[in-house]
Amino acid sequence: MPHDVPLISTIAIAFGLAFIFGYIADRIRLPPLVGYLVAGIIVGPFTPGFVADGGLAAQLAEIGVILLMFGVGLHFSPSDLLAVRKIAIPGAVGQIGLATALGVGLAWLWGWSLGAGLVLGLSLSVASTVVLLKALEERDMLNTAEGRVAVGWLIVEDLAMVLALVLLPALAEVLGGHAPGAAGGAAGDHGAGSDGPIWLTLALTLGKVAAFSVLAIVLGPRVVPVILTNVARTGSRELFTLSVLAIALGVAYGSAVLFGVSFALGAFFAGVVLNESRFSHKAATDSMPLQDAFAVLFFVSVGMLFDPSILIRDPLAVIAVVALIVVGKSLIAFGIVILLRFPVGMGLAVSASLAQIGEFSFILVGLGLSLGLLPEEGRDLVLAGALLSITLNPAVFAGVAALRKHLQAKRPAGVPPYGWEQFEQLQSSLADARHQAEEREKEHDLQIQALAKTFPVLSLLDAHEQERLMMLFRPKSAVPGERIIRKGDRANAMYFISSGAVEVLMEGQTIRLGAGTMFGEMALLSGQRRNADVAAVDYCQLQVLERRDFNQFTARHPALRTALIDMAAQRRKMNQQDAATDEAVAASESAA
Repeated sequence: MPHDVPLISTIAIAFGLAFIFGYIADRIRLPPLVGYLVAGIIVGPFTPGFVADGGLAAQLAEIGVILLMFGVGLHFSPSDLLAVRKIAIPGAVGQIGLATALGVGLAWLWGWSLGAGLVLGLSLSVASTVVLLKALEERDMLNTAEGRVAVGWLIVEDLAMVLALVLLPALAEVLGGHAPGAAGGAAGDHGAGSDGPIWLTLALTLGKVAAFSVLAIVLGPRVVPVILTNVARTGSRELFTLSVLAIALGVAYGSAVLFGVSFALGAFFAGVVLNESRFSHKAATDSMPLQDAFAVLFFVSVGMLFDPSILIRDPLAVIAVVALIVVGKSLIAFGIVILLRFPVGMGLAVSASLAQIGEFSFILVGLGLSLGLLPEEGRDLVLAGALLSITLNPAVFAGVAALRKHLQAKRPAGVPPYGWEQFEQLQSSLADARHQAEEREKEHDLQIQALAKTFPVLSLLDAHEQERLMMLFRPKSAVPGERIIRKGDRANAMYFISSGAVEVLMEGQTIRLGAGTMFGEMALLSGQRRNADVAAVDYCQLQVLERRDFNQFTARHPALRTALIDMAAQRRKMNQQDAATDEAVAASESAA
């Protein structure tokens, strides 16, 4: 067996160290992300000992970026954003603009170019979704008004950064860098470099993005659900997970090759399209382990790029960056919330939530380096700022909580807090959004309950399996007189009558079946051809279970198969008794 296996050694050591330091970070009440970055520093070229393969780590990190952006799109909720739009949209846009301006100012003081300052400012302006969600969950704030605003604010930041990822390659040469793919450009960056006017470059870039967006939004919802429905019918969990990953990676790669947009944008749109299908929850659940695994590799690879000596070489610059993230951004966010006439408590909570940076900052830094816009020192400063701001974030939350208690204690009794009217309106919008979400969930649950109520035999299945069966059903309608089954045909499906009625014509007998009954299972169970004609006598709504799906599903649920066999036997016996009765009546009538 060969021992030169850099891919295996890189992944094995990265996962091993990430687990150790992630666990340590969690035990000292820090986000595990800090541990992943430290693991990357240890296996990086700037520290002694084992050095992981940087090229392989970069490619694994690219997959991590794709899956991170896919997850952002998959969890993107327009309704949640609309509920907090009055504060989240102007707040996030204003905060990004002002924080970026501060970053440009810092870069100017250090003698950097405008392009470097722009990349630095954007990198420092966007907070980490991973860190924010964990911080809110630990403090039971995720479903509070403050938590929903912070998440909505971050959604807008993420969308703005997606736009930045699109525009930076087009503007790179104007800002002092080089076109994507030129010397020093990173493999895999596909953008529109330009030898012509900047307006033409921008127009071409935005045109490609628009073409891809239209194609994804128009074609995606028509194609993706069909693919996932067919895969779900196989009953194979691994095939479903594979299909989700194939869509995420395939759309990301195809968008880069065919439209020249970034992997990140393609993956984001793949997630948005999938979010609109009824399989979004299952897709998120099944793909989460792989998303988490490659996200860990992404953070480890980012840590590998960090040169810890920057803390000694340029401590003042590190302090300035951390101050901008923890103090500058927080003050900007707080001021915007107050200007929008929302309560002080909400301003403090949002400020604490945004006083850190993370994954999007690393993606922007990587893009800035590949375009020749940002010096390597800028990368080290951003990584140092991320490590320190994430480490300080629990202390920031604790300080904000103490300050809120102090301010509440000092407020005179009976005096409403500043911004309470806006806060009440926000609470009402959030309640409406929550009610709509609950209604959608309730409607889905009622569909499952109605299925078991209409077809009692399905009560043998639990709710999860009933939901799986619903995914296998193919809706079919029939008009009066329409022949649904012909005698002598091969058995290809079982039919569940949701509404309407049918008549079964068999050996001179006519048997009427109404809503809540089923037919076609006898031939499927026996393997014989159809022995009766079935025609609709009313407008019917049917749920059709194809032969393959029937065999696979009942094989996994022997109790259901046994119940269907018993029902078929009882129906056959009743048919025989009815036939015997009819024959006796006919004989007596003829004798008379």
